[in-house]
Amino acid sequence: MNGTHQHGTDHRAPAGAPGAFGDGSSPHTGRGRPRTPRRAGRTALAALAVAALTAAAGCSGDSLEEEGSSGSGGGKKGSLVVGAAGFTEAKVLAQLYKQVLADAGYSTSVKTVENREIYEPALEKGTIDVVPEYAATLAEFLNADKNGPDAEPVASSDVEATVAELKKLAEPRGLKVLPAGKAVDQNAFAVSEEFAKKHDLTSLSDLGKTNEKVTIAAGDECEVRPFCAPGLKKTYGIDVAGVDPKGVGTVQSKQAVKNGTAQLVLTTTTDATLDSFGLVLLADDKKLQNADNVLPVVNAADAGDKEIADALAKLTDVLSTDDLVELNRKVDAERQKEADVAKEYLESKGLLKK
Repeated sequence: MNGTHQHGTDHRAPAGAPGAFGDGSSPHTGRGRPRTPRRAGRTALAALAVAALTAAAGCSGDSLEEEGSSGSGGGKKGSLVVGAAGFTEAKVLAQLYKQVLADAGYSTSVKTVENREIYEPALEKGTIDVVPEYAATLAEFLNADKNGPDAEPVASSDVEATVAELKKLAEPRGLKVLPAGKAVDQNAFAVSEEFAKKHDLTSLSDLGKTNEKVTIAAGDECEVRPFCAPGLKKTYGIDVAGVDPKGVGTVQSKQAVKNGTAQLVLTTTTDATLDSFGLVLLADDKKLQNADNVLPVVNAADAGDKEIADALAKLTDVLSTDDLVELNRKVDAERQKEADVAKEYLESKGLLKK
């Protein structure tokens, strides 16, 4: 999350986040990762990012903010830089990666980068060694960069197929894609608890069967994104009366649904603030959204060792979507530090040596 909504407002707003529209951008567009249709212009952005990165390397690095290093073994196994996009969830994930790798004997540091257009080239160059990523979003980002903004999508709701396509695109760039876990951060839709009870709703299919006209509180792109209004109509038969452009997962959008001026809000599966608005997620039971499962991506030359993969796998195998929600909540609602939240979680799961 980014501190907004998804944290306060919209967890994905930066550009490195998973992506609210399934495109890699952020649905939000903002956040940063959205997902599929936001690909236009990414190739140019990537080229600009390389130039920006080069310039940053010669300066103090305004776009690459690095935190101190740590390592239980004094860094005997070498040094690793973990990249983090500029939103809460990415920062928490980076801290989780940093700490499990430090526990495995590496000297580790975190470099915070605003968006994927900058950190992905840095990962290829080896300025960053490891990044927590989202399968579908990264696959579409690399697909657009290689094949153009109008390329046929390669990501789907099938995580195995999506990761396979991602590997095909990543490996020629010197990137190694590690296995995906069960934790997923993807677009999601929520209604008020009152509305859900009135119409006996637990899934988007249930909503479609009611024939109720619904207004969606989301970004204005929702009107044309295949993962938003058009997809809800086509896949679930939901009668979308219109889109209230208050943003993806923002406070204003959630408030609109709480007040009844809108019936559905576009947010994400790891939104940690739904309870405070009296909102509940509806299951994407027909799998409209792409598989944005969390997974590590590393620079193959600098961080492709089995020991690194094994250390990260211990976390990947345990981390769940519910865990991400709670971690985000502690940072965004309780204002705890990402590093402290990550350490507490890892210790609770027995992933750090005593």
